[in-house]
Amino acid sequence: MTKSLFDNPPLQAPSPIPPPAATQVAPAPASSSLVPLTQDDVKRALPHHLRASVTQGIVDTLNQISADPIVAENIRENFIGYSAILKEGKFKTEDYINAVAYVSYKLMGHSNEDAYARTFPTRYSLLLSKGASKKDISAYVSAFHRGKLVNLVMEQSLVPTWVLNQDLAQKAINQLATLMVSANSEKVQADAAIGLLNHLKKPEPKGDFQINLHQAENSGMKEMRDMLGRLASQQRDLIEQGQMKTVEVAASRLINKAEATDVE
Repeated sequence: MTKSLFDNPPLQAPSPIPPPAATQVAPAPASSSLVPLTQDDVKRALPHHLRASVTQGIVDTLNQISADPIVAENIRENFIGYSAILKEGKFKTEDYINAVAYVSYKLMGHSNEDAYARTFPTRYSLLLSKGASKKDISAYVSAFHRGKLVNLVMEQSLVPTWVLNQDLAQKAINQLATLMVSANSEKVQADAAIGLLNHLKKPEPKGDFQINLHQAENSGMKEMRDMLGRLASQQRDLIEQGQMKTVEVAASRLINKAEATDVE
């Protein structure tokens, strides 16, 4: 029979050395659990189309997700942080909770099977009691790990490499600066200087709203520009012929053809 992942006793923290009796102060009682979530809390964290499906059972699952308050808090934060995923498909809230719990355990460094066992302790214990082989258990774990919802949550949890390796980037910049100043080869110094200029240049502006002065005008704008040009030419001819005054041109306004038809 495959040994359960939960047979190992938890690590015991070393007992703290008490201060001298004269200055010893009784510690304040620490809270052993998080503040329980309510249905309103969970509803606010989910998209509008899923709020009606939030039951007390789902809330209880989140509140009892782990006996470790640190692990439970981490899973609850991820439950809220990755909730945008639920807008991308028709996923059940219970399945989303399981996926978030599994990924949270993975982010803590647990293996796939260990994360699966902690996410589904009852299911995993049942497999062990039935004498399921290591191969069969691995197949169940792999199937869950490769599921669409789990992978969507995993994708949300990824940290960009440039953020993850900021310390290495700074070390590389410092090394380039050192080579630029103290390298024996002038070519190495020049290459290091060019590398520094490339890495330290001001970033290009980014954003959804950008003004492009060289953008080609669309057909509607071109038609309006041509129409206004023809109108201005006609008005200039009328003024020269004495059939219209400049003040009348200044006071005139454009009328939509459809609006003029409705008035008639």
